[in-house]
Amino acid sequence: MTRATPVALGPEDRAPELVPLNAIFATDFVQILVPVTTAATMAEVAAAVAHHVEGKRVRALPYHKVVLHNGRALPDDMTVAEAGIAPLDHIAVEYVVPEVTS
Repeated sequence: MTRATPVALGPEDRAPELVPLNAIFATDFVQILVPVTTAATMAEVAAAVAHHVEGKRVRALPYHKVVLHNGRALPDDMTVAEAGIAPLDHIAVEYVVPEVTS
């Protein structure tokens, strides 16, 4: 009988895992714990964080939201796994307010 060689699975091959994140939304003064999965996109993460704050403690604005991690804005289609965000990492979600030209 031959043994199968174990195959290393990359992040994209594994089932989504729960990743609790410490998050702050825009001008909110409360940091919250938000559960997401490794397969969630940054657009989904931003929406999950906003759900708990926007229209409650922070006025909802009609602007796009961006996730910031370690000082960099992450693309909307990047997943939590691709971004290298680990459980209990801190993220911020900010509005992208267009510049007003006069």
